[in-house]
Amino acid sequence: MKWMGRRQSDNVEDRRGMTTGGKLITGGGIIGVIFLLIQVFVGGDSAKVLNQLQQQIEQGQTTNGTGQRELTKEEKQQGAFIATVFADTEDVWGELFRKQDKTYQKPTLVLFNDGVQTACGGASSSVGPFYCPGDAKVYIDLGFMQELKTRFGAKGGDFATAYVLAHEVGHHIQNLLGTSNWVQRAQQGKSETKANKLSVALELQADFYAGVFAHYDKQYLDDGDIEEALSAAKAVGDDAIQQKTQGKIVPDAFTHGTSKQRMKWFMKGYETGDLSQGDTFSGI
Repeated sequence: MKWMGRRQSDNVEDRRGMTTGGKLITGGGIIGVIFLLIQVFVGGDSAKVLNQLQQQIEQGQTTNGTGQRELTKEEKQQGAFIATVFADTEDVWGELFRKQDKTYQKPTLVLFNDGVQTACGGASSSVGPFYCPGDAKVYIDLGFMQELKTRFGAKGGDFATAYVLAHEVGHHIQNLLGTSNWVQRAQQGKSETKANKLSVALELQADFYAGVFAHYDKQYLDDGDIEEALSAAKAVGDDAIQQKTQGKIVPDAFTHGTSKQRMKWFMKGYETGDLSQGDTFSGI
């Protein structure tokens, strides 16, 4: 992706290398695996999911002081890249909202290592990237991208990171448009299977929005970028994750959609750039 020398977003909190007072969740091991199965990319109900995770994990890691280590050259470059992509999401969605006579309320991007405190509760890096509607912030530990490649078989590359970020910004769009709240209300009183189907639709729409972003950011894409995004989408399909972590596929437990579905909806957004084509809820 062509990104060097371009505008970087001012709405970025870089907490990498920082220590913070208080309790941070350390959800490694089997808890981390379970959470990834449930919520690799946290959707509009992230507050509920993260708080449940917080209650399940009794151990915490207490850190004191406000010291900060120097970021490595690689970390600084990663931060500059994702801040540039985040600026692109601001430009794309700002224009799309303007065309609908709406004002785009920009989210904030938080970069962190190990653990973080949010309006949705405490979280460790094992939860993966997520969006918290409580504070309208996207949280990413960039170490997840390496895990996505080594553990889940994604191709990697800079646009895989851009896809992940654009997906989480997609959840911000859903929050602004009221879709996330609608899904939460619709899930009330439903069976787990039906509630999961609504979660899948929400996640697939966020993939669609990621594709829409890529459609309007084409001028900055390099050859192979879309393939990198599709590889990442394939790696985080529910069926792919279940097969890798538990050796079997349980469709009723899907919360994000299959690899095929995730790739399909990303490509639909990318090919059309038409927000009216993003109805993933029909037929549920």
